[in-house]
Amino acid sequence: MISFANDYAQGAHPKVLQRLAETNLEPLAGYGEDKYCESTKSKIRALCGCPDAEVELLVGGTQTNAVVISSMLRSCEGVVAAETGHVSSHEAGAIEFTGHKVLTLPQREGKLAADTLKKYLSEFYADENHEHMVFPGMVYISHPTEYGTLYSRGELRDLARVCRTYNMPLYLDGARLGYGLMSRGTDVTLRDIAECCDVFYIGGTKVGALCGEAVVFAGGSKPKHFMTIVKQRGALLAKGRLLGVQFDALFTDGLYFELSRHAIDMAERLKELFRSRGVEFFIESPTNQQFVVLENSKLDALRQRVAVSVWQKLNGTHTVVRFATSWATTAEDIAALAELL
Repeated sequence: MISFANDYAQGAHPKVLQRLAETNLEPLAGYGEDKYCESTKSKIRALCGCPDAEVELLVGGTQTNAVVISSMLRSCEGVVAAETGHVSSHEAGAIEFTGHKVLTLPQREGKLAADTLKKYLSEFYADENHEHMVFPGMVYISHPTEYGTLYSRGELRDLARVCRTYNMPLYLDGARLGYGLMSRGTDVTLRDIAECCDVFYIGGTKVGALCGEAVVFAGGSKPKHFMTIVKQRGALLAKGRLLGVQFDALFTDGLYFELSRHAIDMAERLKELFRSRGVEFFIESPTNQQFVVLENSKLDALRQRVAVSVWQKLNGTHTVVRFATSWATTAEDIAALAELL
């Protein structure tokens, strides 16, 4: 079976596993206070050009979103997100479970536009009854989005400007951030993200780690007693070394960016293959997630040999299907798919 189902089907990159094995018997401090976690944090601060940033390591994306969002909101506040945002659609109500509403807004190619956000906030505060409503307390975006699309530097700055006007933190979900940063033609860098966002995370789970997300709080945005809140939510690892060692390996000699670039190269090959076979694209994605439209009988036959994600039913006869490449995708995988198409 060839897998294009997601970007976390394989375990971890061999260099990450090697470092875990090499450090396995070292006695280290717990709860993320070991030397590898500290090394990781220093490397991330340098890459972000943000020496005062505070970095915390958590295990998974949904867990990270729930902990970060709930810790930064007051009890009467909700988080604003695109209607297709991950917290709005594919996290099983994790944010609502913490007692906070997800306030959804219309999207454009998976993205939340600054003018949409500004209009919503303006109308909210103009409503004489807004004291009786859930207050918009922060803004959530992801980069790449659920549709593999990317924000431009200008779009991020515009969103940040609106957020700062209304004194709201801007939070960026970076589960696939490496794939966004290495996408061909993007003008967004890690430093741009650190400049525009109050908090964001660098995803490891989908970019070569067994698990792990590195949360970056910029500009003094980290909530008080954050570690205690993480523990309260059942999200604090006693063996925090497991996260520190992995991220330290990923940020040694540019491995994280090398793996991300490889996935983009494979996605470009995949796009060329689809075009050569006349396959229709549902949306143009510059990242590792590619969305195509397949006739249902063709999809059924393909799934006998290829793992893919069914995204949505387009109509009675056609389905939108996601093919995801990753750090582990090979040229042989693309060639095998070509034979089946």
